[in-house]
Amino acid sequence: MFAPKWKKEAKLLYKGAKKFLHYKRDLLKEDRIDEIESRRADLLDAIKADNQAKAEEASKQLRDTCEKALPRQPQQSAWEENVEVIFVALVVALGLRAYVVQPFRIPTGSMQPTLNGIVVNESDDPNYKKPWLGKQAFDLVMRGRSYRDIVAKNNVYPVAITDKSWFLFTRTEVTFNDGSKVKIPAAAGETGNLIQFGVHIDPVTRQRVLRGKDYKKGDPILRGWIDTGDLVLVDKISYHFRRPKRGEVFVFDTRGIRTERQTEGKMAGQTGGTHYIKRLCGVPGDTLEIHTPNLWVNGTIAKEPGIERVAAHQGEYSRNSGYILGNAGEQGYPMPLQSPDSKFTLKDKAAPGMREYAALGDNTGNSLDSRYWGSVKEFNLAGPALFSLWPFTTGHWGFIK
Repeated sequence: MFAPKWKKEAKLLYKGAKKFLHYKRDLLKEDRIDEIESRRADLLDAIKADNQAKAEEASKQLRDTCEKALPRQPQQSAWEENVEVIFVALVVALGLRAYVVQPFRIPTGSMQPTLNGIVVNESDDPNYKKPWLGKQAFDLVMRGRSYRDIVAKNNVYPVAITDKSWFLFTRTEVTFNDGSKVKIPAAAGETGNLIQFGVHIDPVTRQRVLRGKDYKKGDPILRGWIDTGDLVLVDKISYHFRRPKRGEVFVFDTRGIRTERQTEGKMAGQTGGTHYIKRLCGVPGDTLEIHTPNLWVNGTIAKEPGIERVAAHQGEYSRNSGYILGNAGEQGYPMPLQSPDSKFTLKDKAAPGMREYAALGDNTGNSLDSRYWGSVKEFNLAGPALFSLWPFTTGHWGFIK
């Protein structure tokens, strides 16, 4: 306890050198091991002799021997260190996305007003100009709003719409009859409405053709702004420990689900959509009916809070019509809920992964959901929608209900 400081430090170095030998023995050459053991013995002799000067010299020799015992590794450059940090961060992020939480961008308005999809807003101002760059940057960060001024360079009309979405970025490419193309940051359905893409009568051949409206050179294709869909985090853990609950908002993939019509219809298909977000309105064993504005489950009106808000169509939900039947004019879908006497029963006893759930949009008048293409299988489930992360000023920021 009362030993001088130099002796305490010498004893610590003696023990530290022993640990160094244990940890690095597989990397050290035999002559280096012998040299370190010899330096340790010299230090121990100096400590026992109570010779401070000899101990300090022996300590210096021991440190120098340990430092030079291993082959020197070339020092990483700043660029290499940054690449390594980015790579590790990327691996961690991908691991979290695969097994814990996954970000998901809502492309359509099927869940409004609970959650916003991408909305295209056209300006009716003939003198429209984009705002100054400061406001554009502020609106992009806080509201997810971007401004566009796209005009036709020739006399053209759209002949094809192609989904070009990637990761969290929703993009649709419009191809015109002269081969030119423009990209619009909106889902295919919203873009189709913008350019009036559908079945038209060709003015020359008088045949029915799939195309968009005519644009003359200088006509605006998109002059206005686009509000992005909400960015939500999906909880990918919960369904491993609990059963999905009727009434919660959830995300599922579209494997095996006929989300694209087989024949021409009125509702825009969600081509390229690998994941959907809807409200879980039926669990295995449930029998669903729709008697507008209410959703009936197993013979009674559904009482889950989220479903009740939609059915009441009051306040911010007043622009919706509650729950309505699928449009009977649509073709190419199974359409299990299209008439007042329709009953849709979800399988309970089924092979693993094949139990059935029902998904309905809160904005049922503008939602392609289980009323059209049927059930969501258990293997499709990704998880409940947990948190609306961005934009910050829509009133949706926070936990999703």
